[in-house]
Amino acid sequence: MAVLEEQPTRSRRGRAFTLVALVLAAVNLRLAVTSVGPVLTEIRDGLGMSSTVAGLLTSVPVVCFATVGLLAPRLARRVGAAPVIAGGLVLLAAGLTARPFAGGPALFLLLSAVSLAGIALVNVLLPSIVKDHFPTQVGTVTGLYSVALNLGATAAAATTVPLTDGFGDWRLGLGCWALAALVALPPWLLLARQRTATRTAAASTPPVRVSRQPIAWALAVYFGMQSTSAYVIIGWLPQIYRDAGLSAELAGVLFATTSLLGVPLGMLLSAVAGKLRSQSGIAVTLGLFGIAGYSGLWADPAAAPWLWAVLLGIVNTAFPLVLTMIALRGSNPATVVRLSAFAQGVGYLIAIPGPILIGALHDATGGWRAPLAVMVVLMVPQITAGYFAGRNRQI
Repeated sequence: MAVLEEQPTRSRRGRAFTLVALVLAAVNLRLAVTSVGPVLTEIRDGLGMSSTVAGLLTSVPVVCFATVGLLAPRLARRVGAAPVIAGGLVLLAAGLTARPFAGGPALFLLLSAVSLAGIALVNVLLPSIVKDHFPTQVGTVTGLYSVALNLGATAAAATTVPLTDGFGDWRLGLGCWALAALVALPPWLLLARQRTATRTAAASTPPVRVSRQPIAWALAVYFGMQSTSAYVIIGWLPQIYRDAGLSAELAGVLFATTSLLGVPLGMLLSAVAGKLRSQSGIAVTLGLFGIAGYSGLWADPAAAPWLWAVLLGIVNTAFPLVLTMIALRGSNPATVVRLSAFAQGVGYLIAIPGPILIGALHDATGGWRAPLAVMVVLMVPQITAGYFAGRNRQI
């Protein structure tokens, strides 16, 4: 009898430990990117970086996520999901430690790619961990780690400038974020010692050709469109506000507000979406908020900067929504790994041109109206793909 009572206790403790590991890993999934925007001017001045190269810098995340993320299912089948996630955190910590001390733009981009390659592996595999360990709480747990993700992004956006001022050097202000990856690493090293159910399922479940499934393509396009929007916001929103005459500090706080809104909204949205048969209505509504936010920036960024920040913060919750839909559309953890890799890999490939195009249009026109008009138009395919991705289907 005591043995029977002990087993559920161990199970609860194991789930709680896994949840802590998920949250710590999720904190790192955006701070490597959002810490750059508020000090982009200082980085460009310090490294002699042009606007075009800065546009490439904002595209490095999507390139890494599209290419490296596709390797995650194969690696997970060989060694298990937890060891791959631990390895991703090691890459992240190494890249974040070294890149601020790069001697030029090329090396800075390369070291950014190293850290972002680590994030790409973690990005793809976390939904499968959720499906494996929390199959009846997919929406709630996805919402929780989305909250952690947004908290990390918000902290980096809001405090990188003060940290830079305190250290007296933007390099130290960026480099200190490696500590977050080091804090997240130990739990995953412990989990990596276990033969996870995800690995077992991946090895025993016949491969699913997700590329032949219409719902997989709908998820991929939706992921690509929301990623384009997210990385344009991450890469250029602070600069848009600064070019409109706002201070660097206020631009950073406005950008942090956009990220911070994802904390309560992401948690609520994922929990609700996980209980619904269809998420199409949510996806369409978020797209309409995006049209309103980008249209406001197009008209005048300084006219109502807080309103535009709030509207864009709402549309950014498309990310936790699509993660929830990926976990819901797969019938088991192994399928979720493949679906996650496909949706994120193809989605990020779709998103690669976005930040580069926005930077090139800014250079060509000398302003932000043409780039922002493009972002308004891109909300239409996002709404369309979200409608189809949200329908009640499962692979």
